Amino acid sequence: MSVEAPGAVASAERLARLCQAMAGRFLDGGRLLAVGHSPGERSDVRHVTVEFVHPVIVGKRALPALGIAAEGGRLDTQMALAAEPSDMVIGFGAHPETVAAVEVARSRGCLVVDLGTHDQEQAETTYHVLWELVHVFFEHRRGAGPGAGASSFLDPMLEARTADDEEAVVADVARSMLMKQEEAAALRERTLADNADELARGAELLRERLARGGRLLALGNGGSATDAMDVVADARTAGMRALDLTEDTAVITAVANDVGVEAVFSRQVIAHGRPDDVLLCLSTSGGSANVLHALETARRRGLATIAFVGYDGGRILAERLADVVIVSRSQHIPRIQEAQATAYHDLLGRLL
Repeated sequence: MSVEAPGAVASAERLARLCQAMAGRFLDGGRLLAVGHSPGERSDVRHVTVEFVHPVIVGKRALPALGIAAEGGRLDTQMALAAEPSDMVIGFGAHPETVAAVEVARSRGCLVVDLGTHDQEQAETTYHVLWELVHVFFEHRRGAGPGAGASSFLDPMLEARTADDEEAVVADVARSMLMKQEEAAALRERTLADNADELARGAELLRERLARGGRLLALGNGGSATDAMDVVADARTAGMRALDLTEDTAVITAVANDVGVEAVFSRQVIAHGRPDDVLLCLSTSGGSANVLHALETARRRGLATIAFVGYDGGRILAERLADVVIVSRSQHIPRIQEAQATAYHDLLGRLL
């Protein structure tokens, strides 16, 4: 079966119905399978899985999500091995293997989640909203309390509801989606406007270093790691030399196990960083210890540094730990990540 979920504001109720259907699947033991072929699509695949498995904002149980990407072999073959009737599947892109994988899932009885957009930034907002608001139905049906239960703080518009009043919950969620889409668009615009000078400086710094033979190194944690993947994928597509310091799980887990999590990026900066390189860091908090250590190491080794941060900029802005700091001023992690995507797309676009 399929449920269409385009990101347009007019489709808020349909998106709410999708959250409702997904909650039912999760309660029945289903999993969310995300699939994509290109390096950029892989970043969305991984972003979906980390948001559902590691629900740091909601603070409730992890919801099962698996990523299926090209490094694991043919996508349709992987899907045939993984998909179960109670599962859900999101496909990114129109590569024939992705299309075939989605059709395999559909034939198994999986719920096919159609994001309804080919725009990467809009797609990110849509799957963030799915993640945020599926918990409303999940909590409602689990009987953790009226209305949104423990998820109610996600949005003050989500009113308390009785156990049998799910249609009213659908209406609340649809209104919430409209608000979240407007909030995301406003923060994207404000981030570009507030950081126009820093983005210009960052583009000039990156252009100069690349012209000298330097490379772009990118890193981040969790959802920000998937944004680092996207930065590198976009840079390589544009012909820039770029390294993804989140990519090698063997290196990351070895350093984390033998030295400590705080060194997982700085160790790689020591191994790979050259004086003409640029280190680009993404951090919603602006204070992640492994990001701070990487920036400090990069500065000692002569690399230029660019940081995308949220909230009030954290230590990175307060202590000017990067040469260029772009701040998305929000307290909401999904909205910060969405605005950061717009900002780094703008940064790279200035070089083309």
